[in-house]
Amino acid sequence: MQKPPAAGHLAPTALMLGNLVTGSSVLAPAGMLPELSAGLGISIHTAALLITFGAATLCIGSPLTAWLTSRVERKTLLTTTLAVLALGNLASAFAPDYTSLLVIRLVMLAVGALYTPQAAGTAALIVPVERRGSTIAYIFLGWSLAAAVGLPLITFMASRYGWRAAYGGIGALGCISFLLLLLRLPAGLKGTPVDLKTWSAVGRSKAILLLLAITMLQMAGQFVVFTFMGPLLKKLTNASPDAIGLVFGIYGVCGFLGVVIATRIVDTWGPYRTSLLFTCLLLAGIAGWALGAGTLVLMVGAVAIWGLGFASTNSMQQVRLVAAAPQLASATVALNTSVLYIGQAVGSAIGGLLFAREMLHPLGFVAVGFVVAALVLVILTRPRPATAATV
Repeated sequence: MQKPPAAGHLAPTALMLGNLVTGSSVLAPAGMLPELSAGLGISIHTAALLITFGAATLCIGSPLTAWLTSRVERKTLLTTTLAVLALGNLASAFAPDYTSLLVIRLVMLAVGALYTPQAAGTAALIVPVERRGSTIAYIFLGWSLAAAVGLPLITFMASRYGWRAAYGGIGALGCISFLLLLLRLPAGLKGTPVDLKTWSAVGRSKAILLLLAITMLQMAGQFVVFTFMGPLLKKLTNASPDAIGLVFGIYGVCGFLGVVIATRIVDTWGPYRTSLLFTCLLLAGIAGWALGAGTLVLMVGAVAIWGLGFASTNSMQQVRLVAAAPQLASATVALNTSVLYIGQAVGSAIGGLLFAREMLHPLGFVAVGFVVAALVLVILTRPRPATAATV
């Protein structure tokens, strides 16, 4: 199917901005845990369960909704999903208590689970094959921007105007993104239907299963620390809300730069070598956090290195999965997003247990263990020379 002329170059940008809204919706509680705790009369650990339970909902919802909606036209599907995300965030701003906020979040994310995998699959439909890798990586800039711009703004707004204002801001951004996608994404796009045979084929592929395991380990390692990054900085270094927002900003800006670099080099380096590079950066950054915990300057430097690998590793995982089995892309990208959220749930749950017990320094070393395991699997999935440029 050819891309309609009206789509132009803004169709990938519209998809990318949708990921910005999705990423901000998923990550938002991490940027305002103290405000949620104080405003709702709950502990920081309980507030962090918004992330853990949300990730659990996402990991179940991503493959399930991919299967149930695989025959739905993509423009209708993606714009509807963004509308739910926008309304869910606006409703969150008026939640009267913690239970209401949690229910709204779970319903919103159950539908929002659709967006990221379907956006990646849609990208493969609107660009030539030779630009597929760089376009998918570009679309994932939205997640980098969610950390680079979204989280610092959420932290800033929540610390000054309250957590309700932060949710309202995300909702307003969702409305804008919805309109842009409605105007710029071409109509009539449909992917390959996902059926039981598709899942069976995925389950029989050792390469795909190993790639999915890499995603889970990378994300679990990061979210052991990332979920509690703000409170950890406060407890370990007595950092102010503005300083914490700045650290989130450095993390996100470096994440943005990492994806930009990955987008530029992936078509020539190949997804495997690009993935290996950024997984090494991810490990170096988290190891630096673990070793430098308690010294703000060292922790900030570690966050910068970690940021370079945070979003680029996941975008490379998406590219490798699409390249490994293009005909299974709708299913594998959905599953990759699902195991990404499994990693978030596992990491934030482990981090929560350690944080609640004031085991602040071991958090970093547990995170390192997960990322070391991911790096080992990346090396084990090195493609044969004949396919090295595409897997």
